[in-house]
Amino acid sequence: MIRSMTGFAAVSREDAGDKVSVTLKSVNHRFLDVQIKAPQMLASLEPRVRAMLQQGLTRGRVETNLFVERVAAPAREVVLDERLLERLSEVIDGARARGLVSGGLSVSDLIRLPQVIEVRPKAEGGTLVAEGLASLVEAVVRDGVEALVVMRETEGRFLGADLETKLAGIAVLVDELERLAGEGQAQLAARLHERLATLPPDVAGDSAALAQEVVRFVARSDVDEEVVRMRGHIAHWQALAGGDEPCGRKLDFLLQEMNREINTIGSKAEGLRATETVIAAKAELERLREQVQNVE
Repeated sequence: MIRSMTGFAAVSREDAGDKVSVTLKSVNHRFLDVQIKAPQMLASLEPRVRAMLQQGLTRGRVETNLFVERVAAPAREVVLDERLLERLSEVIDGARARGLVSGGLSVSDLIRLPQVIEVRPKAEGGTLVAEGLASLVEAVVRDGVEALVVMRETEGRFLGADLETKLAGIAVLVDELERLAGEGQAQLAARLHERLATLPPDVAGDSAALAQEVVRFVARSDVDEEVVRMRGHIAHWQALAGGDEPCGRKLDFLLQEMNREINTIGSKAEGLRATETVIAAKAELERLREQVQNVE
């Protein structure tokens, strides 16, 4: 399957007073490189988030940013510093005994003393994320990965069409190389026979042996094996591109093999036109290579 490595997705969900958002940005990379930025409160979920990304993606540098917003007011608790209250009571009782003050501590007095009574957000015990928030984070990440994959597949269709066009051009050049190499062989054999015909009888020697040498020499410029392998690589490429699995690495390997075959053809084929066609094929393979770097 031709799937691009570049893409972007942003997803948000809200549940039970919590809003979780994720942004995913992926670019080209030789392997899968996952980078996660999340609030400290989600630190225990990072291994799970990483595993979800690894299940849905195989290549690319993926920058993942998680955000948590508490939509509802957090639970609160009232804390009474009983030791401080006891100490205040003792001091007030002593002052009352000496006639310095009258009356005792009232509720309104306590409320005006924040050191005695404190209203604060209720602390969540332990380091684990609450089950509801953890489920929300996983759902958001799952949706984000799916959206990213859809975008990468959409871009991959355009990328695949361009690669198929370039591959078709390579196939045409291979056909042309096969034809030109055959013509070059025939021309080489003709030139050798003409030169042998001009040799004096005392130098020419055994004509049958010379003819065999000519055949062996000309056979060195035969490119049939390389042409067959090139067509096999092209067929393999099309099978990979039409399959269900990510194929970027395999296509990259196939291109290396194609380059080897074209180089071998270039070293064997006779004639200026064959050399020019080899150069054109290598240039087209280089353009293919550049594009394959974008394939997952």
